[in-house]
Amino acid sequence: MGKKRILVLGRRDHTEAMRVAAGLTVAGHVIRLVFMTKAVEETAENELQAELLDLSDIVPETTVPSMSNDLVFLNAKDLAGAISNSDSIINV
Repeated sequence: MGKKRILVLGRRDHTEAMRVAAGLTVAGHVIRLVFMTKAVEETAENELQAELLDLSDIVPETTVPSMSNDLVFLNAKDLAGAISNSDSIINV
């Protein structure tokens, strides 16, 4: 199995989206994670998952304007490009 470009969209459960994205790196895939709908809550569990993202070399992005000071912001055109350049998309 070759490397796939997988886009994880964190729409409903940001914590689970981080866990899924980090886990997918084990198979050697190229992973992008985009947080959507609302800002990620500051919880102990999210901090732990954020550490896993860092260890997995995943730099999350966002479509949430209030998070744009901390993460790369994707407008609708950028998100469409990310979707079209992905082999698989996972909605969480």
